[in-house]
Amino acid sequence: MRIDYLIRRIFFFFVIVWLAATVNFFLPRLSGQDPIRDKLMYEATIGGSVQSGLEEIIKVYEEKFGLNQPLYVQYFNYLRDLARFDFNYSIAHYPNRVIDMFMGALPWTIGLLGVSFLVSFFLGTLLGALFGWPRAPRVIQWLFPPLITLHAIPYYLLGLVLLYLLSFYVRWLPSGGGYPRGAIPEYSWKFAMDVARHAILPALSIILAQIGGWALGMRAMMVTTRGEDYMIFAEAKGLSERTLFMRYALRNAILPQVTGLALVLGYLISGAVLVEIVFQYPGIGTLLWRAIRETDYFLVQGIVFFSIVTIGLATLLLDIVYPLLDPRISYDKKG
Repeated sequence: MRIDYLIRRIFFFFVIVWLAATVNFFLPRLSGQDPIRDKLMYEATIGGSVQSGLEEIIKVYEEKFGLNQPLYVQYFNYLRDLARFDFNYSIAHYPNRVIDMFMGALPWTIGLLGVSFLVSFFLGTLLGALFGWPRAPRVIQWLFPPLITLHAIPYYLLGLVLLYLLSFYVRWLPSGGGYPRGAIPEYSWKFAMDVARHAILPALSIILAQIGGWALGMRAMMVTTRGEDYMIFAEAKGLSERTLFMRYALRNAILPQVTGLALVLGYLISGAVLVEIVFQYPGIGTLLWRAIRETDYFLVQGIVFFSIVTIGLATLLLDIVYPLLDPRISYDKKG
């Protein structure tokens, strides 16, 4: 790969991150809401009385969070903090810092969505390859209609059905949460098994909804690949069925799938918001939903910024790795 191309792609990556971060800064402020005032008024309402000296308290908090400064000063402070991955304090959960809250929810989302996406990708890709192979076992074809039907159902609706069937009806699995209520997180085999049991339902809703999409895409690519000249030539040479399927058809048809996987993993950080809400899962999706509901500017900005960075990095890495996956692709100038 040419060095100048790599430098140009890295430069555009930082430009895209800067533009997205700028939109991320200004967009919440267009609502015209005052998060400090809203939060204090809400607390005063719960307390059953209007706090005396509320305006003085608001001024102190606005100075603490830097919201009393001109907008351009807030913007430059925001960019400076982004360079250090410092997203200030959470407005709704002060004195918790945004980065601490984010890092606390990150392992839950990576564990749930990372495993779910990879399992659905490998199962869907393999089944899709078999769906598009004319000499695959006949029983495999029977799986195609139900998988496509499940793919048409949104994650959260499928999650609600699974929740009713496996949690409320037969009572095999817990209904929600990341671990049993009252349990203290610790590094032990028992706690790990509890976490795995609580993750089965949300993971199953994601896997069942995604397998059909991966299978449909892979089936289309297999059908296209079967008509290529190199496939006809390989069959004429009398190569074995296994070699034709694995080394010629599957290897070339899987490239668009890898592109899709990289982009999907880029969205992993943002979390499956509705799935996590349905199952009360303590991941980033639930954290983002709470931040939006509570008008927590800094928490929303932190989560969205990390999502932007991961999607940009996934695209950049895919651009770099793709020539290694397909030797026909090259960024070097010819002639």
